[in-house]
Amino acid sequence: MKIKDLHNIFLSCSGISTDTRNIEKNSLFFALKGDNFDANKFANQAIENGAKYAVIDNPDYHIEGKTILFEDSLTTLQKLANFHRKQLNTKIIGLTGSNGKTTTKELFNIVLSKKFNTKATIGNLNNHIGVPLTLLRFDKNTEIGIVEMGANHQKEIEFLCSIAEPDFGYITNFGKAHLEGFGGIEGIIKGKSELYQYLETNSKIAIVNLDDQIQKEKTADIKRFTFSSTDDSDVVITSITANPMVKVSYGDNTVSSNLIGLYNANNINAAITFGKYFNVNDIDIKNAIESYHPTNNRSQIVEKNGNKIILDAYNANPSSMQAALTNFFQLTESPKTAILGDMFELGNESTQEHQNLIENCLKHPEITFYFVGKHFFSNKIENVTNFNFSENYEEFSKHFKHNIPQNGILLIKGSRGMQLERTMDLL
Repeated sequence: MKIKDLHNIFLSCSGISTDTRNIEKNSLFFALKGDNFDANKFANQAIENGAKYAVIDNPDYHIEGKTILFEDSLTTLQKLANFHRKQLNTKIIGLTGSNGKTTTKELFNIVLSKKFNTKATIGNLNNHIGVPLTLLRFDKNTEIGIVEMGANHQKEIEFLCSIAEPDFGYITNFGKAHLEGFGGIEGIIKGKSELYQYLETNSKIAIVNLDDQIQKEKTADIKRFTFSSTDDSDVVITSITANPMVKVSYGDNTVSSNLIGLYNANNINAAITFGKYFNVNDIDIKNAIESYHPTNNRSQIVEKNGNKIILDAYNANPSSMQAALTNFFQLTESPKTAILGDMFELGNESTQEHQNLIENCLKHPEITFYFVGKHFFSNKIENVTNFNFSENYEEFSKHFKHNIPQNGILLIKGSRGMQLERTMDLL
């Protein structure tokens, strides 16, 4: 069967399913394989649970009239997504970067939906499986599709661009995330810039922060629509404050967001810039951004038992951790407590990056610091009265629950694997 024929079958179905536990009735099930599973074995179960057809790549699980055999189910999913994308008139925005992708994606969506029928990546479905699933959610009524692209090694963004074929691209930043996979910061810049290479090769458009010198240089030969704090950009940002919520001004407009931290300012600026490019009026841009509230442990402000908590425990890397601390340091409230969890996927840079963070915190004796995890613990400093090191969360919780701060402000941040949101139960 050709992809074109499979696409016709897809159009007759209700959508795509890849998990037999969540089968949408009359959907097209794709039997994908992983290191520890082979969904071909569950093709029959998928049909029984309501799938209309199942795409398989193992003939042993053939069901007459119900399964469709291809050489590789994942490759077929990716080809189907690209074919589907080509049939649509949807303008695709490709979005990547080291930090802030999901928040920025949600801001783009809420701003552009004021004028257009939009759809965006759900959650963080941003890899070689998630991007195809995102594209296959778009339909003929989708005017703008926002596709988040994640990567932890070279050539991954290049591959995702070949599937999504974006008309516009935005890179949030080049930060120290997935250092192990990319092979250092230069590898990160090269890997993320694969989006720019696609845009340049295909004469597409980049939205660019001209205050970021590396991005300014990387996009010098690309069609671009820009923002910055200087007069030589298309959208001029005249003021940014964060105490703790970010407030941004441009032209005669001021946007007061529900996002904390100076590090969120450029996410807001980019959403404003996309709005201006697509001629969304300023009142709608303002109302959209001001109505957005972060969720899922991403830069949330939570008040509990007299304490104000900055809950940013979804993930962490050296760049996002430093940005969160820089913002925390400049807040005027007190007493301050920072609970910081290990940063993962740093490879050979792990020791140095954890040391750098600890040394930066030494400059702030007015803040009580809790460092949680084996990476921080292996670099612990003795006899610093405002420093507390715990090798794991359990050790930390035993100490912390007897030393709960009162009427203060807390920052909670660490890598996903640390699950520091558990601290909320202690509070």
